[in-house]
Amino acid sequence: MAGVGDELLFGHTVNTNGAWLGQELSTLGLEVARHLVVGDLREEIQEVVAAGLEVGEVVILTGGLGPTPDDLTRPSVADYLGFALHEDPNLVEELRRRFRARGFDDIPPNNRRMAQVPRGALVLPNPVGAAPGLGFPLPDGRIVILLPGIPAEMRGIFSEGVVPLLKGRFGPRLNPVYHRFVHTTGIPESLLARELESLLPGDLGQISVAYLPDMRGVRVRLTARGVLASEAEARFDAVEARLEGLLRPYRYRAEGGDLAQAVGEALKARGATLATAESCTGGLIAKRITDQPGSSDYFLGGVVAYSDAVKVRHLGVSEEILRGEGAVSRSVAEAMALGVAERFGSTAGIGVTGVAGPGGGSEEKPVGTVWYAISLDGKAFVRTERFLGGREMVRERAAQAAMALLLALLEGRQP
Repeated sequence: MAGVGDELLFGHTVNTNGAWLGQELSTLGLEVARHLVVGDLREEIQEVVAAGLEVGEVVILTGGLGPTPDDLTRPSVADYLGFALHEDPNLVEELRRRFRARGFDDIPPNNRRMAQVPRGALVLPNPVGAAPGLGFPLPDGRIVILLPGIPAEMRGIFSEGVVPLLKGRFGPRLNPVYHRFVHTTGIPESLLARELESLLPGDLGQISVAYLPDMRGVRVRLTARGVLASEAEARFDAVEARLEGLLRPYRYRAEGGDLAQAVGEALKARGATLATAESCTGGLIAKRITDQPGSSDYFLGGVVAYSDAVKVRHLGVSEEILRGEGAVSRSVAEAMALGVAERFGSTAGIGVTGVAGPGGGSEEKPVGTVWYAISLDGKAFVRTERFLGGREMVRERAAQAAMALLLALLEGRQP
């Protein structure tokens, strides 16, 4: 594995692309030696390619393959590596077809740049966009790969073009790494790590554990190296079994990693339907639910009840409660959840109201205060939390907490 397992560099990429690529390459048995971000400048792009080729056999760059004047990656790398650009007639025809389908008579002049490819380079078809990926094979066996910066395009080319390419070039030397992710929400990273590590032996052998937090929760990543796939699965199962009691209140199962997926599966399993009433989250819960394919089977609709008048008129919230307790209160969240379920005829309802900030807080109800409620079969369950962070973080965490409570109730767990 010398030179493949630990010598790889990303350049001209954004963090989201780099993180995703790192995970995918790790699964193949390639590890990232360096991850750099550079500007749209010819000299910087060429410098990062030179730096990458000094330490690795594979250099991957994302971004800068589009039609605008600042998309300099293709000509900069081609010039540095000594590849002459030419216009590929097949790519020209593909671009012409795309633009005519959008109502253009022909390809706009700037967009013809995307048909410029280096002679002798590998053209990696783009299954979801216009700009192809490119591979520059070098005489000594090293390779430089260019991918678009748009995540969907980058991922499509990587999966369909780059993975087979790397397996073909380095297959006998690759030592695949296996991962399993356990998705949790509602427990901080530090507490989760402390509790899990108290249950695990000091030496897990060829298994390692990593904690990957974000605004919605913490992913626990189990990694196995140097074993067969079947042995990795068996070891993962053993670790999970040991941790099951601790993980149960916080864990959700979703292949895509989104709690909304787990909620949807639980609603379908129960034959239940859902409606949402949101104030501070502004429709975020409804969006995440309807992002899931097939959500029309269980999601009936929602109301973004930002004003008190809408809460009264469309959800049946009492004006007396609003005057006495205020919009951010237990009674209002409960009334929103019950009201939206009643009006939509759904099995379950979610009601969320809070102070997302940065203004609007008070000593009694500081920024981050959120009340959320679940109505299930006509019975309400209400919680409140103070979420830290800016406006986006408060909204994301409030939406996550409300869905986590709904999932616990649907699965019959004590919330």
